[in-house]
Amino acid sequence: MALINSKKLKRLKKRILSSTSEVINRGLDQHVNIAVTGLSQAGKTAFITSLVNQLVNEGSTRPLNFFNVVQQGRFIAAKRVPQHNLHISRFDYDGAMEKLSQEPPIWPEPTKSISEIRLALRYYPDQSLLKYTRDMATLHIDITDYPGEWLLDLPMLNQTFEQWSEYMGELLLQEPRASVAADFLEKLQQIDPLSPANENELAELADEYTQLLKNFREDLGLSVIQPGRFILPGEHAGAPILQFVPYPFLDNIDEEHYQMAEQDTFIGMLRARYLEYRERIVREFYKKYFVNFDRQIVLADCLTPLNSGAYAFKDLQQAISLIMESFAYGKSNIISRLFSPKIDKLLFAATKADHVTSDQHHNLTALLEQLVHKAKKSLSFDAIKMKTLAIASVKTTEQGKSEYQGKPITVLKGKRADNDKAITIFPGSVPGKLPEQDYWQQKGFNFLAFKPMHAISEHQSLPHIRIDQVLQFLLGDKLK
Repeated sequence: MALINSKKLKRLKKRILSSTSEVINRGLDQHVNIAVTGLSQAGKTAFITSLVNQLVNEGSTRPLNFFNVVQQGRFIAAKRVPQHNLHISRFDYDGAMEKLSQEPPIWPEPTKSISEIRLALRYYPDQSLLKYTRDMATLHIDITDYPGEWLLDLPMLNQTFEQWSEYMGELLLQEPRASVAADFLEKLQQIDPLSPANENELAELADEYTQLLKNFREDLGLSVIQPGRFILPGEHAGAPILQFVPYPFLDNIDEEHYQMAEQDTFIGMLRARYLEYRERIVREFYKKYFVNFDRQIVLADCLTPLNSGAYAFKDLQQAISLIMESFAYGKSNIISRLFSPKIDKLLFAATKADHVTSDQHHNLTALLEQLVHKAKKSLSFDAIKMKTLAIASVKTTEQGKSEYQGKPITVLKGKRADNDKAITIFPGSVPGKLPEQDYWQQKGFNFLAFKPMHAISEHQSLPHIRIDQVLQFLLGDKLK
């Protein structure tokens, strides 16, 4: 018995020391939790893989010129270490690098749930209090990856079932969703909302609605997808909590009858399951993870919506507006970091900058800047540092020169993602501001997806565009 108690005491002591170390690291600003999310097809997996790759292989091939701790010669090394949150899936960095290292290289599989990877970055302090307490310092970096669809669900926390149904109804009745959703809406309208609920019927409706969401995202290139867990259910696949749909026809129900509807009625069950989803899934994500993030990066693919048309681009605008509603902002200092960490830096990155010529990078950044312009004013007021960048996590093209109608033009050379053929193209111009109607009529842009050109070894740095600037913005102030 004494031996068992001794073992328990040792385990308890170890946990206490681990927790104490975590608090001390936060107090000394030696820990940062970076959240990474992205809207549809933005390339989260490639981004996190590249971010980790640049740090653990720093100095192997490509210098991080805009990362001050490297430029000043104070960077020592970075390595992966066991993550602190053992209940979260480990980000599969090795699997991603294996895909990029094979011949020919291919894109790694996208992640479908939350995952995490932890790094320890060792450096020589220069300006902070640590300079006077030790020769070297270590910054622990937790990188948490979660689907952008989950982020888009957070506004549901402030919506009743009626409000959410009205919002979804407005979207479903507008093109291009309307044509695709017509049969579903007609079937839904024919059901007596006060009739006894049929769980099998509701499961079929939820499956049909889920397929609509997938079509909206994959076929139409739309960004506003709610509820996000329907297309990325994870451990909740097949659970009744994911078997509900919006009901845009509430005006057809007497208000008193609606309020009195029991949970065993069709409308009552829809409402009950929506509320359960909101509280059990959306709020739990907020409580467990989101409120603990220190810094957030949101990846957005602006090029595919431009290629898909006005509706897809408008939907991207709407998705970004929803995202901006979701953050708990507040100036982060040492005291607040100990007890209530808040996001104090927000980076919006336009991905796939290598899919346009370098002279269009400024326009790509300016376009994203326009998309987040309204929110930026309030963020500045709340002392949130915000930045927009055009980046390529893994550079897949090379730039060259050609002639068109006797005039020199800049072109891109790369391998098409759909057929692996090497091509040389002029993709066209990116609008430097929100496109007007004539832009869509002219169709002056032709976006093509590319795949990695060259395999690299796991000990080489991936080719990239501006990942060093990303690192400087997210970590620069922690490495002084």
